[in-house]
Amino acid sequence: MKKKMLLLNTTVLLGLGGVLSTPAYASTIQDMESQKSQIQNQRQDVQSNIKAASDELTRLQAEQDQMKAQLERLTIAEEENNKKAQKTEADIKETSKQVEQLEKEIKLLQEKLEKRNDILKDRARSLQESGGNVEYLQVLLGSSSFSDFVDRALAVSTIVDADRGILTETKNMQDELKTKQADVKSKLASLEDMKAELDEMTVQLAAQKKQKDALAKELKDKEAKNEELKASLQSKDSSLANEQSTLEQNIKDQKAAEEAARKAAEQAAKEAAKKAAEQAQKAAAAPAEKADSSSSAKAEAPKVSSNDVAPTSAPAPKASNVVTVGNRWIGNSAYVFGGGRSQSDINHGLFDCSSFVHWAYAQVGVNLGPLGSVSTETLKHAGTQVSSSQMQPGDLVFFDTYKKDGHVGIYVGGGKFIGAQSSTGVAIANMSSGYWKQKFNGRVVRI
Repeated sequence: MKKKMLLLNTTVLLGLGGVLSTPAYASTIQDMESQKSQIQNQRQDVQSNIKAASDELTRLQAEQDQMKAQLERLTIAEEENNKKAQKTEADIKETSKQVEQLEKEIKLLQEKLEKRNDILKDRARSLQESGGNVEYLQVLLGSSSFSDFVDRALAVSTIVDADRGILTETKNMQDELKTKQADVKSKLASLEDMKAELDEMTVQLAAQKKQKDALAKELKDKEAKNEELKASLQSKDSSLANEQSTLEQNIKDQKAAEEAARKAAEQAAKEAAKKAAEQAQKAAAAPAEKADSSSSAKAEAPKVSSNDVAPTSAPAPKASNVVTVGNRWIGNSAYVFGGGRSQSDINHGLFDCSSFVHWAYAQVGVNLGPLGSVSTETLKHAGTQVSSSQMQPGDLVFFDTYKKDGHVGIYVGGGKFIGAQSSTGVAIANMSSGYWKQKFNGRVVRI
């Protein structure tokens, strides 16, 4: 009997083990885990690409911000230079009027002198005819020009009072004429300088406008690429999220199905065990012949499949730095004629050539005079003149642009200098070839 009960219990346990280790579920779970592993690896790659793209977006945004700031500087520079151009044009018109007025006054003086000349000639002729002063006649005859005659006649002490008055007045008129002629020449020279300055400013404005347009186009192109990259990343992220969501739902569904199957298998095993126990009890209580018959019948009972249930599883600044302190403004500044003489201009990176040099030296503790009055003229007298053959980093170098010594920069070595240029703002330029080589006048000042 005990042997029969052991055999029955073994049969029940084998049946239960078969239900709990169904290979069909194991195969499904294995496929799901493999698929999950593949998608996780794919997501890691995508996430890595997203991070790289995000870093690129951050860099592009910073570059865009920098370009926007530069565009704002160029806009301010353009406005300030336009104001200067308009003022210069007004000064030119006003000076032209003054020149015209001076020319009229000179013409009147010349007419008066011609009349005085005729009067003196008549007086000298009358004096000769009446046997007058010979010394006076010698003065007249010995003079090389009318101006010379006036100077000679005033030196003669025997001239009649009437003639002396005319000559004195004539001499005063001559002096006035010379003074006004000098004024006219000075005005004309100033006018030419202003005209040259205006022409140079026009070139500067055109260069700055061209630079602004180029930056605007570059900004627009990069913004378009940025948006395209952003849209691509968003699409990838959305696709990845959908795929992940689908996988998670599939895994959830599969686990739910597995749990349901497990519970069903456990329930079936319990019912089978209960039924087997009941049958065993009946077999033990029945006569031996019936027990043999029952055991025989039980041996022929269908067995539970073993493929129904899955198994369980689980420093301080130095003077030598003057050649590099301005590097911070490269690409972050704009040229404004007369700019850089206020803290607001400096904060916005708005310089002209002389104010930039003044600022750079101030950064290393060297004062080049009052900021408000700094110019190429003051800077060329700020230090010691040295030969261009002895030029070394930190020296000031001068160029003849719209006027002599119209531009200044700081020599950095290797045939290059740093300065505020009209078309680029603060930049390093080559003075050993091209435009700046032609404009370099050889003046070098060592501070």
